[in-house]
Amino acid sequence: MPRLFYVLLAIVLLFMACQQQSSNQITIAVIPKGTTAPFWNAVKAGAIQAAQELGVKMLWMGPELEDNRQQQIALVDNQVMNQVSGIVLAPLDENALRRPVRSAVDRGIPVVIMDSGLKDAEDIYSSFVATDNYLAGKLAAEHMGEILEGKGRIVVLRYLEGSASTDKRENGFMEGLKAFPAMKIISDEQYGGPTKAKAQQVSENIIMRFRNDTGDAGFDGAFCPNGAMTYGMLQALKRSRLLEKVRIIGIDADPALVTALENREVAGLVVQNPIKIGYQSVKTMFQVLQGQNVEKRIDTGVVFISPDDLAKPDIKELIYPDLDKWLSQY
Repeated sequence: MPRLFYVLLAIVLLFMACQQQSSNQITIAVIPKGTTAPFWNAVKAGAIQAAQELGVKMLWMGPELEDNRQQQIALVDNQVMNQVSGIVLAPLDENALRRPVRSAVDRGIPVVIMDSGLKDAEDIYSSFVATDNYLAGKLAAEHMGEILEGKGRIVVLRYLEGSASTDKRENGFMEGLKAFPAMKIISDEQYGGPTKAKAQQVSENIIMRFRNDTGDAGFDGAFCPNGAMTYGMLQALKRSRLLEKVRIIGIDADPALVTALENREVAGLVVQNPIKIGYQSVKTMFQVLQGQNVEKRIDTGVVFISPDDLAKPDIKELIYPDLDKWLSQY
């Protein structure tokens, strides 16, 4: 009996050693939509945290701007050639990235999609880790209706064509606003583009289009589906001295937008959990590589924050994360 015990113990220890060795040999490439927005820094922090806890190597790379589809495609193809263990990808375009993702999987490299979906590709990728973006848009519409007491003219500043995550937010908002018959969307065809500067320019054009002779903006509320769009609309309204006339609801808690929320320049923000997105995406890929079953769709949550919510402890933790704790270690 003692001899059998020591044999079994040796087998267990050998198995654990092999598992540790295999973890050390795992390399996960994480490819976001871009590398400059505060949102992606938070995703990166979560990815670093997961990689350190799991003992795997994490590579972080992505386009500088969130409209460079060809660069992102090249990055995926390069990591396939480098034979990384797995790829975590936030597709810039729900159609254009299907081919490189399929190519990766065909060559034995699993892919986890994060943040933004890939069209007609559920049979290809292992899991999709993201906010329920449609729900985020509906949540914004619900609060816009409450803030404007169910009536008013609304502008929707879209982001980029082909961006699945923001498309769902925009569609969710417009669907949610149907609950308020006295509210009318007067513009939903303008795309702000990949930068804050472009978003501000498009917002200024919208203001010029609707501003009336009395000096009013011509609209009462603006919905912006991400941080850059929200910031661009905010600056355009400031520049036109119309900020007190229009209620803005945006998505994402960029530091500048949190400050605007504190100053009540923004009526509310629908906030994701980007650290959780990065963390859960890398963790899910690790589980895939270990042969474990994973959920096909993992929802990382979303919450609406008004200026009055900023003092709540759970909200503080969400919008004032200590990113340097992790980013300094990469």
